[in-house]
Amino acid sequence: MDPITLRVLLGALRSACDEMNVVLIRAAHSANIKERRDCSTALFDARGEMIMQAEAIPVHLGAMPASVEAVLDEDHVRGRAWVLNDPYKGGTHLPDITVITPVFARDELLAFAACRAHHADVGGKIPGSMPADSKTLDEEGVVIEPRVLDGEAIEELAGRMRQPDQRRADFRAQLAANRAGEARVHELVERNGLEQVREAMDEVLDYAERRTRSCLAELEDGTRTASDRLEAIGSDLELRLAATVDGDELRLDFTGSPEQHDGNLNCPLSVTRSACYFAARVLTDPDIPPSAGAYRPITVVAPEGSLLNARAPAAVVAGNVETSSRIADLVLEAFGRATGQGTMNNVTVGDDDFTYYETIGGGQGACPDADGPSGVHVAMSNTLNTPVEALELEFPLRITQYAIRRGSGGAGARRGGDGVVREIEALDDGLTYSLLTERRRHPPRGADGGGDGERGRNQLDGQAIEPKAIGTLNAGERLRLETPGGGGHGRESDG
Repeated sequence: MDPITLRVLLGALRSACDEMNVVLIRAAHSANIKERRDCSTALFDARGEMIMQAEAIPVHLGAMPASVEAVLDEDHVRGRAWVLNDPYKGGTHLPDITVITPVFARDELLAFAACRAHHADVGGKIPGSMPADSKTLDEEGVVIEPRVLDGEAIEELAGRMRQPDQRRADFRAQLAANRAGEARVHELVERNGLEQVREAMDEVLDYAERRTRSCLAELEDGTRTASDRLEAIGSDLELRLAATVDGDELRLDFTGSPEQHDGNLNCPLSVTRSACYFAARVLTDPDIPPSAGAYRPITVVAPEGSLLNARAPAAVVAGNVETSSRIADLVLEAFGRATGQGTMNNVTVGDDDFTYYETIGGGQGACPDADGPSGVHVAMSNTLNTPVEALELEFPLRITQYAIRRGSGGAGARRGGDGVVREIEALDDGLTYSLLTERRRHPPRGADGGGDGERGRNQLDGQAIEPKAIGTLNAGERLRLETPGGGGHGRESDG
């Protein structure tokens, strides 16, 4: 295929994914999707390889191929969609629910349209289904093994979750997003012909692979190592990485990291791969088409039964949001990069009538040629905040402070970005809160002589609370998060 035709069709596929994402956001009812945009969309070929994605949530997208693989051998017919969230059968953590719709052209299976959305509740033991202290998967909510998603399934699943009307609406928004992707693929076939569209899908994969290999070949061969700690309840867990560049291939080996534990920082292998793929994009060229082809030169090794390749029924709710962040940090540290805040700062507040879930931005690590940005979602998260006006309109909560945490970024020739202060006041009694945060005991690291970023802090009415915490808020009580700053790069005297 000539380069111009490839570029035009590549752009059309990307546009289709972007439109799917817009449909999902505009059709959803929960604030977590419609305001924070905690959702992702992608197109896959008939073999289950990701062709293109909307640039949405990294932790979703690198793991979504496992979801499509989980339904690949099912009986596919036009209009029959599939749904799942089981972390051990194609999912990540239970609030992230994936819907997959086959796309047929001339009675042939050509592609799959897929979307993943973080539902505000999936029936876990606390409102929001993000418990800080879960030990098994069942405590975290309804486990959905791959099944057909039709009207009956929507009613049954929503009925097992809090705010069922909102859950029904969000399921239907996901179906609508996939229908938009299906319609755009049909239009491409009508304009260009089935064979050319199929050829373009293959070419996108090969093109992304070539460009990734070219970038990897520019890195110095050899093995680099890194280690860092996760802040589990009561102790730390040390992760280890050996990153080996060999010509135009990259091997990321986490052998030596801990066994899966009895908390919820465990990861299914799909999440570990997702974090590695994100970091590899940072190290190569983010302009490379975000497709499965870009991942072909990358091998990820995590022993089965370890924290980074856990077995059922281990709890995983924090693995998807917090451990994934640390995995990305490890890869970037191994290649001499300063790290960002290294946490999504997950906060959930709710009762049986409402659920507020938020990830909060912080400082990004500095680069050799630029300061790190402040108050942004870093690495595996790419969501927005919930606007104060929308939050206070919908929930019995008040934001009493929302500001940049000045001076929290690491010093250096290039400074790390500053974190954020966000303080939430309860307006009702008996609200359950849950915090899943990191970098409260160990700071984000600087690079090449740059200073570390400031550690984060969690407080309840001015009293310090742990990185992983769960409890009750009554009217007038305030939950305060001060998020970490990013690491600096280079010595200040070199600036």
